[in-house]
Amino acid sequence: MAEQTATATVEAPSLLTTEYRTLNYVTGPLIFVNNVHGVAYGEMVDINLPNGSVRTGQVLEVADDIAVIQVFEGTQGIDTDNTSVSFRGEVAMIDVSPELLGRVLNGTGKPIDSGPAIVPEKRLDITGSPINPYTRDKPADFIETGISAIDGLNTLVRGQKLPIFSGSGLPANELAAQIIRQARVKSGEEFAIVFAAMGITHREAAYFMSQFERTGALERVVFFMNLADDPTVERLLTPKVALTVAEYLAFEKDLQVLVVLSDMTNYCEALREVSTAREEVPGRRGYPGYMYTDLSTIYERAGRIKGRKGSVTQLPILSMPDDDITHPIPDLTGYITEGQIVLSRHLHRRGVFPPIDTLPCLSRLMNLGIGEGKTRDDHRAVANQLYAAYAQGRDLRRLVAIVGEEALSDTDRRFLRFADDFEKTIVGQGDEGRTIEQTLDLSWELMAGLPMSELKRVRDFIPKYHPNAKTEDVGGDL
Repeated sequence: MAEQTATATVEAPSLLTTEYRTLNYVTGPLIFVNNVHGVAYGEMVDINLPNGSVRTGQVLEVADDIAVIQVFEGTQGIDTDNTSVSFRGEVAMIDVSPELLGRVLNGTGKPIDSGPAIVPEKRLDITGSPINPYTRDKPADFIETGISAIDGLNTLVRGQKLPIFSGSGLPANELAAQIIRQARVKSGEEFAIVFAAMGITHREAAYFMSQFERTGALERVVFFMNLADDPTVERLLTPKVALTVAEYLAFEKDLQVLVVLSDMTNYCEALREVSTAREEVPGRRGYPGYMYTDLSTIYERAGRIKGRKGSVTQLPILSMPDDDITHPIPDLTGYITEGQIVLSRHLHRRGVFPPIDTLPCLSRLMNLGIGEGKTRDDHRAVANQLYAAYAQGRDLRRLVAIVGEEALSDTDRRFLRFADDFEKTIVGQGDEGRTIEQTLDLSWELMAGLPMSELKRVRDFIPKYHPNAKTEDVGGDL
């Protein structure tokens, strides 16, 4: 018996499709089919309606002889008596080609623009293949977003996953569009952006299209568009399809690829809807208990591979319900990713754009992508000094509310002004992009308003970069 068990083999799936008319239950986006045989998890399905139309689905669960299928186009109008189901014998796939650059596709990867038909070079499984930990290379090198609060203080590194935590009504889409327009890598390297928009409105879709077309950015963008009135279940495929295209461009075509996913909250809401339809035991706030695992299968597809020139870098954007950073979506995202960029409602109300609250922001891999030969030798020191001075200025604001500005010393007043100028100039740069050199030079101009003796974290670079320092006078001032 032991020998028989050891030599058992799994039969290859048959290429012949079998049609079933045993559909017995419909709920939400799911249908249940009885008496099925040889069906696999994740297998693609055709749902044939009596009127001749065909919808697409995917096997979500198989238990005994019952298959649970999620229907991408929705289950409205499906008649359990006259509808048949055919199993394709393959998982969800997408046709990939370099011709995808500059094209607009729906959430399942089908072109929806007026461009020519795409001639596929390959057909790939959208679940992708996990990167072997042995061959995974550490993130390195710098991706310039043109946003000073990111480039200077929370640098994005190739192969990193750095989410943006937004809130309802905050300009996350405007920030995403600006990053897509401005992002670049070192000269001489090919760069591409894969943008997956999930659950966006028609107005938001029109905004993105106008921004990309006006600036010419669409030529290097693969734009996946899942609208708010599109089927909810389609939203679950969109990030997987987008990341499959990104992996193809990065690891087979040697491109540096930046993947922008917006909005991951809409993805998680779709996940919760399907989980509710399956009558699963809910976890925190009704989200499924496996949401952490599901999100990790998306975020962990970022990275670099040893011996390959390309890289996949992720910039997921999510809206925190009620601005609650402890909500399950940002909470679990923070566990998986390497830092976060947090948008501030307070700065937004004051007209600061982009309203990035730098103090709770973090890029854990920043040091791998900055320094001499990558950005500039003073980058780390300048970032440390800006953080320290801005934090001190923020603390003094609370003190002024109690004792008044007249009670402050001259040095404290200068830190107070520094905090205001920092928000107006470094953070509130508006729609104009900046190079990393411009960001660092502007930071030195801002620090020139502080006493030189207070600039302890940039002491070694004062003779070289401080706008008011003369080499022979620096030692005495310090």
